[in-house]
Amino acid sequence: MKNSNAESHKSLVVYTDGGSRGNPGHGAIGVAIYDDSSRDKPFSTHKQYLGSSLTNNEAEYRAVIIALEKISVYQPESVQFYLDSELVVKQLGGEYKVKQPHLQRYFKEIQALSKSIPMLKFNHVPRKENKLADSLVNQALDEVLALK
Repeated sequence: MKNSNAESHKSLVVYTDGGSRGNPGHGAIGVAIYDDSSRDKPFSTHKQYLGSSLTNNEAEYRAVIIALEKISVYQPESVQFYLDSELVVKQLGGEYKVKQPHLQRYFKEIQALSKSIPMLKFNHVPRKENKLADSLVNQALDEVLALK
């Protein structure tokens, strides 16, 4: 992960994406973290292969969890998340119930990780506005699947 030193980033913008080739299949996540005052270039990015037998929704949730873990070191006061999964955004925002037991576990983990962030919002964006996070997902998948 590229990361700035112990800088203070109190207001963050985070783009996440998760994907699964096969659905379920091989899954990976991508995270791009920006300081709200300079959205032109992320100060941190992360990509990670998650394994096989994952659905797209599981990968989307895992991307948010990993992003929350990554940003916790900054103790942000405000975080705006942007995802291209409308379902996950509406579930995290309380508009839709999380009915699937395997997703409820991720939902609860996100709630726990979010407690220390005073202002947190999840926003839906079209895939074309989430290009970097999407690219990181595909890089992680391509790197691992090329070895198989």
